[in-house]
Amino acid sequence: MIDGKQMFDVVRKYFGDSPHVVTQFTGRPILRFSHGGSNGRWVCIAHCREADDRFLFYSIGLAATPVERRAALAEFVTRANFGLHIGNFEMDMDDGEIRYKTSIDVEGDRLSTALLHQLVRVNLEMMDKYLPGLYAVANEGMEPLAAIVAVEGPQDQRTAFED
Repeated sequence: MIDGKQMFDVVRKYFGDSPHVVTQFTGRPILRFSHGGSNGRWVCIAHCREADDRFLFYSIGLAATPVERRAALAEFVTRANFGLHIGNFEMDMDDGEIRYKTSIDVEGDRLSTALLHQLVRVNLEMMDKYLPGLYAVANEGMEPLAAIVAVEGPQDQRTAFED
C-alpha cells in the first residue's frame, strides 16, 4: 500500500460499519457474512490478498447443485457473463458452487472506501438480479436460455457493446 494503510483495515472498517453480522476467518484477511436482497439470501466473502495488492469480493448464490443440472448451469453462467461490464459469474464444476466475483488490483495505489463500495454494490446487485434464474435452472429444471430471457429480457435487444 502506498500510504502504509493496510487494505484489510479499510475492508474491516467498511464492513464493520455495515448492518451485516460479519465474521473473520481465523487468522486470515477474509470476512464472511450473509446478505439478503429482494430475490433471496446468500453468503458473501471479502478476501484481501495484500501480498498481491488485490481485493476480491464474492457472492455465493448456490453452494452446491445436483450433478445432472451442472451443464445447464454452466450454460446459464456463460450466457449471463456475456456483456457484463464489472465482475463475472464463476462455477465450480466439481460441486456446482456458483458465485459472482468482483475484484480490483490496487498495485501502486490504495483501496479506498469509495472503490470498495462500488465493487461491493455492483456484486450484490448482480447476484440479486440473476439469483432467480440460477434457482430456476438448478431447482426447477428451467432451460438456461429461458432463464436468461426471464432475467434479462429478449436476447436480440442485447449486445456486448451496450451503452
